Amino acid sequence: MATDTQRTIEAVWRIESLRLITGLSRIVRDVGLAEDLAQDALVAALKRWPQSGVPDNPGAWLMTTAKRRGIDLIRRRKMLERKHEQLSHEGEQQHAMSPLEAASALDDEIGDDTLRLLFVACHPVIPTEARVAFTLRMLGGLTTAEIARAFLVPESTIAQRIVRAKRTLAEANVPFEVPQVEDRGARLASVLEVIYFIFNEGYSATSGDEWMRPELCQDALRLGRILSEIAPGEAEAHGLVALMELQASRLPARVDSSGQPVLLLDQNRARWDQLLIRRGLAALERAEKLGGLAGPYRVQASISACHARARTPANTDWSRIATLYEDLARLLPSPIVQLNRAVAIGMISGPAIALELVDALSAEPALENYYLFPSVRADLLTKLGRIGEARAELERAAALTQNVRERTLLLSRTTACVNKSPKVQ
Repeated sequence: MATDTQRTIEAVWRIESLRLITGLSRIVRDVGLAEDLAQDALVAALKRWPQSGVPDNPGAWLMTTAKRRGIDLIRRRKMLERKHEQLSHEGEQQHAMSPLEAASALDDEIGDDTLRLLFVACHPVIPTEARVAFTLRMLGGLTTAEIARAFLVPESTIAQRIVRAKRTLAEANVPFEVPQVEDRGARLASVLEVIYFIFNEGYSATSGDEWMRPELCQDALRLGRILSEIAPGEAEAHGLVALMELQASRLPARVDSSGQPVLLLDQNRARWDQLLIRRGLAALERAEKLGGLAGPYRVQASISACHARARTPANTDWSRIATLYEDLARLLPSPIVQLNRAVAIGMISGPAIALELVDALSAEPALENYYLFPSVRADLLTKLGRIGEARAELERAAALTQNVRERTLLLSRTTACVNKSPKVQ
């Protein structure tokens, strides 16, 4: 059973780990080593603080301890003499400073360091799944066990992904820096991709017993907000934040009292979080004011804004949504985007026209195992009164999904086959 001191240490780590790792990464220029040093400092705190008490400034204590361990490690390895001298010099300054002065000095560069760490943790040289785990560990402050629980994989798998990410960064000699202007676009796209991947896994879990994992949505939102604050000139960063805020506003209404999924057009909009909607619309406005061509996250945020502004499903501006999906298809050519566009057109022109558009996508390999494709067909077939065909499509969709709640919903609709609304999430 955890003691009060242990719980305090856990809370301190949650608050200080990002600042600690980013500060150490700036000094040692090695994210993996920085994380190891931070963990060593945490272990030292777990051993010492229960006897000595929690220091007045625990963050400064952890930083000082980590720097000293870094000096010892470098000395033992007889390498990186220049960094050793730099660490020694900064360690002496840290020792001479009061804890509050040390924390203040670290705060001066924390924004830049966090941005650097984001770009390093999300570097395209790392496989996507490893990028996600590494980012949650480095910037989300989650433990390996917490990440494993969130993604329903063994803890050893997450640990291996994190180790591989560190090794890959070291072997590729990835510098601890924000990329140059000419490389920033591609690297920013990788950062945004990782953050949105985390959010989507929380918003609609791909597998497991729960339809949503709100804690992952919150982690992604926090990372997105950090990015938009320290890179205020990046329109797509604001676009992604807007998209996540607006989608997260629906979370309270996406399940009923028994935890069963509730689709968008069936949700009680009074339960939508109005604060998140206001934040999302404000972020979208910031993205639009930066000008330039709208990127995919800004376009998707605009689609979500159409739903957020509609007091009832009947008031939804489906014409605007269909146009936005056309814009999105030009930016991200994808049969999934075309499938969503077909749903929007069906809301304007009727299910028969929508079904023609959907059936035209049937040969797309990307939709072969995509459970929402037969689900959408089932909705349209139901509206057209073709109940037997709709039931078969719902059974196919249920067989494709790996999420227990989603499968239960689809099978219940298979039995009743009375849902009259296209599947929009």
